[in-house]
Amino acid sequence: MFHNDLKNLDYKGLLRKISDRGIASCGQPIPSLARIEISGEQYINFASNDYLGLAASPTILEAAKKSLEVFPFGAGASRLLSGGTTFHSELEEVVTRFKKTGAALVFNSGYQANVSCISALAREGDVIFSDELNHASIVDGCRLSRAKKVVYPHGDVDTLSTLMQKERAARKIVISDTIFSMDGDIAPVSGLYTLCESIPDTLLYLDDAHGTGVLGGGHGALAHFNLKPEPWIVQMGTFSKALGSFGAFIAGSREVIDWLVNTARGFIYSTALPACVVAASAAAIGTIENDKSIVERLWRNQRRAMEGIANAGFYIICKDTPIIAVSIGDIAITLAFSEKLRQRHIYAPAIRPPTVKTPRIRVTVSGAHTDEDIEALINAFRAAR
Repeated sequence: MFHNDLKNLDYKGLLRKISDRGIASCGQPIPSLARIEISGEQYINFASNDYLGLAASPTILEAAKKSLEVFPFGAGASRLLSGGTTFHSELEEVVTRFKKTGAALVFNSGYQANVSCISALAREGDVIFSDELNHASIVDGCRLSRAKKVVYPHGDVDTLSTLMQKERAARKIVISDTIFSMDGDIAPVSGLYTLCESIPDTLLYLDDAHGTGVLGGGHGALAHFNLKPEPWIVQMGTFSKALGSFGAFIAGSREVIDWLVNTARGFIYSTALPACVVAASAAAIGTIENDKSIVERLWRNQRRAMEGIANAGFYIICKDTPIIAVSIGDIAITLAFSEKLRQRHIYAPAIRPPTVKTPRIRVTVSGAHTDEDIEALINAFRAAR
């Protein structure tokens, strides 16, 4: 049925396949996600969102193990039935404190959180203003809502302001990623904040998936810009990236969280996360709060990698975050360059359409990378040029 379509994708260099790529375990503990094994070969991994190297942290693993002494692995039901544990409510209290909001609610994934919450917060008569480069989960959440959708040019607060003035609505909702995952740039959060604050009945929804644990000493984008988490701001964050665990959260006012408990379909109709996963997430936040050097190490590695690649003569799309997107050329050239890196045991896949409009090598730096890892990355770029 799809044979010709698949052949066409393959011809364009766009066909993706699932393979046994990633970590291969032989019964030994995995030291970190900075190393992976593919088909028996070892690689330095520059394709992971484990920004702080917490996924294999002994503290987090121990928290997960201890929870299994108290609770079963599976939750068995949704939170509104019998699937919740004391760990779930404790994690929400930890997130509330960490994000300095009125309340928080745990979801099973970032995708689920965005799709569920945007469609619950926006209703008929509202207008959503969405950055053109927002994540697919935001796009899908907007589509599921009954609100009118207006897409504004990437990061363009002035055009957004003009568009908002033209629209009459019961409520306006501005939605933006804080760190855009493919380019690595940071949204103009201060400008969005000021604009939304000036317009009555406006909600600002920030997808802080790649900002949580990375920006603002780990607290996220609002802390990075020294902004107060006002009641008209809703933050989505994930535990699955810098926090090294799994799942997501919404942080906001008590009123917003109470509304989501009653209307967010992904929350209502999903089995709760396992208690051990929830315990690991709480331990990750505690680790960041208690050891500031973890985030500092990430940024030290980011600076070394970014400067080394740039000094080797490559164009980096944005230099502001641990996501270092390097423009190489067309699809064929980018795929070939990624293979050259792989021959030097550097794993940094080519990112292609439809994920992005223009192909690039997307390097993600982690605090788990050693000085030798960063040097190997830079040398591989030089050699592959």
